[in-house]
Amino acid sequence: MPFLGQDWRSPGQSWVKTADGWTRFLDEKSGGFVGDLSSFCKKDDHNKENLFNSRNYDVAAKKRKKDLLNNKAKTQYFHQEKWIYVHKGSTKERHGYCTLGEAFNRLDFSSAILDSRRFNYVVRLLELIAKSQLTSLSGIAQKNYMNILEKVVQKVLEDQQNIRLIRELLQTLYTSLCTLVQRVGKSVLVGNINMWVHRMESILHWQQQLNNIQITRPAFKGTTFTDLPLCLQLNIMQRLSDGRDLVSLGQVAPDLQVLSEDRLLWKKLCQYHFTDRQIRKRLILSDKGQLDWKKMYFKLIRCYPRKEQYGDTLQLCRHCHILSWKGTDHPCTANNPETCSTSLSPQEFINLFRF
Repeated sequence: MPFLGQDWRSPGQSWVKTADGWTRFLDEKSGGFVGDLSSFCKKDDHNKENLFNSRNYDVAAKKRKKDLLNNKAKTQYFHQEKWIYVHKGSTKERHGYCTLGEAFNRLDFSSAILDSRRFNYVVRLLELIAKSQLTSLSGIAQKNYMNILEKVVQKVLEDQQNIRLIRELLQTLYTSLCTLVQRVGKSVLVGNINMWVHRMESILHWQQQLNNIQITRPAFKGTTFTDLPLCLQLNIMQRLSDGRDLVSLGQVAPDLQVLSEDRLLWKKLCQYHFTDRQIRKRLILSDKGQLDWKKMYFKLIRCYPRKEQYGDTLQLCRHCHILSWKGTDHPCTANNPETCSTSLSPQEFINLFRF
């Protein structure tokens, strides 16, 4: 069987079955032979068959390795790790491990999307990469990006949750790819241009699947949201951080429509996402001369970014410069590792690799 190493300069060791068992030998270019090859050099049909099988195994192994890199392969070619070391300088020993593509490959994002606390974080990170950082990823990182995106879509199709969030992600990615393929050209994207056209067709197919989702009502016939007291309904609605969710909730029933128009509800939502200075610049008065907090909210989100909050984030240790998911142990030499860790937002994670 062939020796498959990470280094292309590997000697190319092979094992051949002989009468005495499996014997290792090297190619002539590698500097000689290893072991007793007297039995292998005999001109008999048995050894010729072994040599033929060995060569067939070598070809099959190369084909499997090639299949790992082509577009149809679903198996990830890289090794997932719980934490990585982020260094500022480039050295011979650690060259390339501080790039965004390497971090995206090595950190375990595939299993992170299965965790409800990390799902929104990963989706936001995918959206930011689709907007401006897609061309900075390596070929294997771009392929990994599409594989993770496919897993995200399949999860949403099964759970029927976060549909609008994934629609926005797919639309952002499709718009970016249209710009890169048509205006800039294929030189900025790794791989054949037909492969990216096929991926764009997959995105359109995913969008169609999301549009065809029909949410099924649960069979539970107990207490519903509208059966709760008004104070509890308002308390629950105050936990929603997106104004579009409030509008959608108000379309369920006439009573909820009245609650969704509550001025205090929209005021708290504006104060949660934006500063007082930003609010003062976008004041809107209603016909009654009062502040229209609902219109102000939708005007503010077009001008300023909203406050982002996640259940679980990536964190960076300031002492040892190790990047890991929150709650993951890493070999830190500090006396109090917890005090040295800083949570990173998706945008801060991307900015970390801009040197």
